[in-house]
Amino acid sequence: MNKIYVIGIGPGSYEQMTIKAAEALKKCDVIVGYTVYVDLLREYFGEKEFLTTPMRQEVRRCEMAFEEAAKGRTTAMVCSGDAGIYGMAGLMYEIGEKYPDIELEIIPGVTAAIGGAAVLGAPMSHDCCLISLSDLLTPWEKIEKRLLAAAQADFVICLYNPSSKKRADYLDKACDLMFRYKSEDTICGVVKNIAREGEAMQILSLKELQKTAVDMFSTVFIGNCDTKVIDGKMVTPRGYRYERD
Repeated sequence: MNKIYVIGIGPGSYEQMTIKAAEALKKCDVIVGYTVYVDLLREYFGEKEFLTTPMRQEVRRCEMAFEEAAKGRTTAMVCSGDAGIYGMAGLMYEIGEKYPDIELEIIPGVTAAIGGAAVLGAPMSHDCCLISLSDLLTPWEKIEKRLLAAAQADFVICLYNPSSKKRADYLDKACDLMFRYKSEDTICGVVKNIAREGEAMQILSLKELQKTAVDMFSTVFIGNCDTKVIDGKMVTPRGYRYERD
């Protein structure tokens, strides 16, 4: 049976790619992906054939992968972070219904929430959730409900896609919603360019976060009521001090 590996390549650097992902890429004849992500791999897999599409051509990108696999070529569909978290795994299964003779294997990767958390310290040690602020595929009204519910439940919240040129005020709006249930002093963090050139992080309050400039290469972390700063790192206690005999 012909095969496609759907691979999460991690946040950016080769060192944060799993061994399984790297080994799968070595087996492949062709690597398909979004241009920015494929460019991260060329240095390490230069002998492979690369096929790319820009943003908003995700369906075509998946079709390209299946077309290559149908020719008998071992193919990789690569995604930044993890293929199943805001990645292409789900869409590949949907489109794969038209290609019953092609097997899919999903290979996980380090998603931005995990990679960014390691840079900040330990912000997600307790219950947490991931929410994307992009309304390209999800109506803002639904995103707003999710933000409010997560804030009311006092989750640590990791925000993906916090801002873009067309959504410059979305983080500002999200913080306004947070204020209904979270203190302005809630500890927050921002990591830019995780595991890539120019990686930077900052720890700040929710009030300060509201007016902080972020972009699509930023991942935002909003703590819970127990999150604190220890030695310059953002830390959410797991609660072991409450452990009973």
